[in-house]
Amino acid sequence: MSTQGDKQDRIIIFDTSLRDGEQAPGFGMSTSQKIRLAHALAALKVDVMEAGFPAASPGDFEAVKTIASEVKGPTIAALARCNGGDLAAAARALEGAANRRIHTFIATSPIHREFKLKMNRDQVIEAAVKGVKTAKLLCNDVEFSAEDAFRTEPEYLIEVFSAVIEAGATTINVPDTVGYATPQEIKALFARLRREIKGVDKVVLSAHCHDDLGMAVANSLAAVEAGARQVECTINGVGERAGNAALEEVVMAVRTRQEKYRLHCGVEATRLYGTSRLFASLTGQAVPRNKAVVGENAFAHESGIHQHGMLAKRETYEIMLPEDVGFPRSNLVLGKHSGRHALRERLKRIGFTPEEAEMDRIFSAFKRLADRKQEVYDSDLEALALGHDPEAQRPWTLNGLQIHSATGVDAVPIASVALEHEDGHTVREAAVGDGPVDAAFCAIARVVGISGSVVDYQVRSVSAGTDAQGQADVRVKANGESFHGRGVSTDIIEASALAYLDAMNRAARRFARVDAEETVEDEAEAVDARDNVSAVA
Repeated sequence: MSTQGDKQDRIIIFDTSLRDGEQAPGFGMSTSQKIRLAHALAALKVDVMEAGFPAASPGDFEAVKTIASEVKGPTIAALARCNGGDLAAAARALEGAANRRIHTFIATSPIHREFKLKMNRDQVIEAAVKGVKTAKLLCNDVEFSAEDAFRTEPEYLIEVFSAVIEAGATTINVPDTVGYATPQEIKALFARLRREIKGVDKVVLSAHCHDDLGMAVANSLAAVEAGARQVECTINGVGERAGNAALEEVVMAVRTRQEKYRLHCGVEATRLYGTSRLFASLTGQAVPRNKAVVGENAFAHESGIHQHGMLAKRETYEIMLPEDVGFPRSNLVLGKHSGRHALRERLKRIGFTPEEAEMDRIFSAFKRLADRKQEVYDSDLEALALGHDPEAQRPWTLNGLQIHSATGVDAVPIASVALEHEDGHTVREAAVGDGPVDAAFCAIARVVGISGSVVDYQVRSVSAGTDAQGQADVRVKANGESFHGRGVSTDIIEASALAYLDAMNRAARRFARVDAEETVEDEAEAVDARDNVSAVA
């Protein structure tokens, strides 16, 4: 058990990538992707993992339930509003977790009270206290958040927090929900809360900062300086609107500036790079090259002056070692004559430890790639390791692709595809388009039977050389919803087709779930109607 002194010297890292991060537009993940990220976060050794919002949808409930049962190590948290239905759903979803937390919230700022909740001060406090008491009956570890806390009257915020602590809350979270605060203001607010909240010595104070003005990390660190001992953050800073505080930046700031903060956290920093790349792959959002800590340029030096200084002494221009965050130092790794053991060791060095079944897939893909490439790079291996989502292969798989491309006024690009359905039958279709990629997309759409428009399409190299693998990312809008797809191949047209099919598969699965849920609801309504008729009779 930790001593009180250890609690004061240690920052609890609360990762909300699976909840707040996944809420960001265009960043949605399938259940299997969420589970994959959850295991990576556990390996990263975050203290608390907010797995989702169980009451939001059946899919969210199942994801939280599966993570709670399968993922070991961190405390698993579930978000819930201060009402009985949300809290009961959170408790059911968390049943399988060894360590669980219910995170309940209600808005407290004047603008939220008046326009969103339509409640007065007393009603908000009453709902908050009732919510915490109910949560406490279901789970011993209860976190309470005052949504839009920074824009709440300080004296009222103190009143709310004092009341929920008395009701049983163990963590008090102070969100800057709209990213409006400055570091000086955050520091002053946390200092006042520590002085004036009744029972504050019994709880952990937490900071949850958004990045609308680009100050989420600075505000989180200011809160830490003023006594916060939990920071709520996400991988790559992903989150609503401009995002949240970036986990990797908070962790490395505390570690690199140890003489300033004199604090530590339990995160396995050498896994930061790999986890960042995994999250980027799952969401289809590339990490900016100039991203702090984990961007491609974080440890790159082009200026002659900088290079001279680096050659003389690394510390002239680097305040962290690349290997401290798991950044791969070597590019060239393996070739077609390399064996399974060498591949496993190299994957381990760049942050991947696949199970046997997954290793079989990666090794087969590696051998096929090595036959087409003279040299295989770390980035190639990373693409192979990240490129498999079991759900992405359902219900359609690309078995064949032929392209006829031409230029000129009368040129008509044609694509033909062969797609195999999960039930075993194969469908072949052809289409013309504005170019070979467009033709391939049209042919795939004909087979899948979903009409969607491409709203974003990007292709980039994931390694060096003329035989480099290309990664295609496609975002498709269908029936008013956005679906992301990703494909990797040494042939960029094939990569594009795989990415588009990935997006179409996601759309097909989504619409199938909606149809199934509507069928269940219709059947339930029919049963209710029959029961009512029987009761009247």
